[in-house]
Amino acid sequence: MNKGSLILLPAPLGDNEPAEVIPASVLAAACSLNCFVVEEVRTARRFLSRYGLKGRIDTLEFHTLNEHTSPAEVEALLPLFDGRDVGLITEAGLPAVADPGSALVQLCHRNGIRVVPMVGPSSLMLALMASGLNGQSFAFLGYIPAKTDERRAAIRNIEKTSASRKQTQIMIETPYRNDSLLKDLREQLSPGTSLCVAADLTLPTEFIATKTIAQWRKTDITIGKRPCVFLVLA
Repeated sequence: MNKGSLILLPAPLGDNEPAEVIPASVLAAACSLNCFVVEEVRTARRFLSRYGLKGRIDTLEFHTLNEHTSPAEVEALLPLFDGRDVGLITEAGLPAVADPGSALVQLCHRNGIRVVPMVGPSSLMLALMASGLNGQSFAFLGYIPAKTDERRAAIRNIEKTSASRKQTQIMIETPYRNDSLLKDLREQLSPGTSLCVAADLTLPTEFIATKTIAQWRKTDITIGKRPCVFLVLA
């Protein structure tokens, strides 16, 4: 096999113009490829059209990798790398971070295929940078349980872990559950614990605020269905 490379192509976190958040070198790299593994083809076609491939979209080859893709289907992507580079695109932000594309990255490493990460926006790091919380020790928890009782128990455990390790705890949520999570964070965390809410990062509607839980309890803010990162430090 004449091995190509896997190029990890970041996507904007929202409806930005790509040039606002994606370096020119990354846009150029995307425009040099003709084969892509993507989470959702329609979104990827729109991204790539705005990246500079408008007019060429119908000549491109797309393969889907999402949460429903089986390990056997991931393995079946291996022949794509015979003599050519392949781009990996997630729905937003960095590929393979809280993203099923990590399975393809693992496959490439197992088979000696070069993996090339490209620079782009990360909602997790942007939120941590802007939070004012501990950036020396932090943990990304991904999604916490959706069921109310399990979520509330998880929040209490997150606070205990943060307090014992002096560590920022970072989590995300499906947008339609943002306000339920914020409500539970306000109710379950201790008054002196710090909470940062970072929504719509890099967008004109960006909102970032860090307050103690006692202060959050005095506000009536709602987030709505916006991409959001929550950070806790006890």
